[in-house]
Amino acid sequence: MGSLTARWRSARPAERVSCATGAVLILSGLAHLLVFAVDGGPWEGPVSWRKPVTFGLSFGLTLIAVVWVTSYLRMGSRTRTALLVLFAADCVLEVGGITLQAWRKVPSHLNMETGFDSAVSMSLAVGGGILVVLLSAFAVVSFRHRPGGPTGMPLALRSGFAILLVALASGAAMIARGVFLTRTGHQESAYHSTAALKPLHGVSLHAVLVLPALAWLLSRTPWDERTRQRMMTAAVGCYVVAVLAAGVWAIITY
Repeated sequence: MGSLTARWRSARPAERVSCATGAVLILSGLAHLLVFAVDGGPWEGPVSWRKPVTFGLSFGLTLIAVVWVTSYLRMGSRTRTALLVLFAADCVLEVGGITLQAWRKVPSHLNMETGFDSAVSMSLAVGGGILVVLLSAFAVVSFRHRPGGPTGMPLALRSGFAILLVALASGAAMIARGVFLTRTGHQESAYHSTAALKPLHGVSLHAVLVLPALAWLLSRTPWDERTRQRMMTAAVGCYVVAVLAAGVWAIITY
């Protein structure tokens, strides 16, 4: 606990703001879970309270995770600060657009029914493209220069970012497929076309949090470095199996 407090005190303003933003997004997701409990309605489908809940929690956790894990990357502080600020702003854009449309009781993605809906949908798509660029940049840095951190952290970071690229690819595939169906007049099919890829996208998205967190926890154990490295390697293997299983499911059900 003391090390976490010391890390927070030594954090740069951009890191603190980004973490605070992530916390707000998480609280937003939890708040909308209460809204769902009161208001009811379907949990699945293009119009439901599920979207502001899951996107708020997911983006909030991812933002905080990215702030933390990129502190181990060997890159210029100014470059990292700029990328983090842009990433935080993009997370707010994504969650904000999705939440707005949930309150308007209309689909957030792939919705071209009105001019305003089209603007929101395109903003989310552009924001998604920016997320791909930013996270890919962090991934490239993690492989160009060996990350720092305790035993197992370099493997956790590189594996986490590599698996994260799978999430970005599956997300891009969902958007591309949905836009194609929308443009060809199959609006209802577009809303349901992403179902097969959602498990793959969800599982692979949070590897960059789960694996480094495990490496950090292992560094707090009395085990020797060799044992911790083996444990980390096994964990990465298990996570890859989970991603492959989700990928097979996507292929079967697509």
